[in-house]
Amino acid sequence: MPNRPVEIGPAGLHTARAIERLRLVRGLTQHQLAARCTALGRPMANTTLSRTERARRRCDVDDLVALATALGAPPAALLLPWPAHACASRAASHSLAPTQEALLG
Repeated sequence: MPNRPVEIGPAGLHTARAIERLRLVRGLTQHQLAARCTALGRPMANTTLSRTERARRRCDVDDLVALATALGAPPAALLLPWPAHACASRAASHSLAPTQEALLG
């Protein structure tokens, strides 16, 4: 039987969106974030990051830890749900909900 890629489930979709949201909140381009991951020892091209953010590529645990470190956040910040009101307020002012502020330090 040929290998079939494992579908990205709800947690993976959420994490993909969270990576993009936090990258934008931090004011980073995909190229800048990928370069930070590479500098941390986890080589990553901006196309890899793009595919991860669009949920076209799975984010493994090593990627998750590198991305979180490069974003200055604990990995849990990319795994936990973002309240809907945080998305609307962030779009207007790039502010984070108190829960995210506590997680991100």
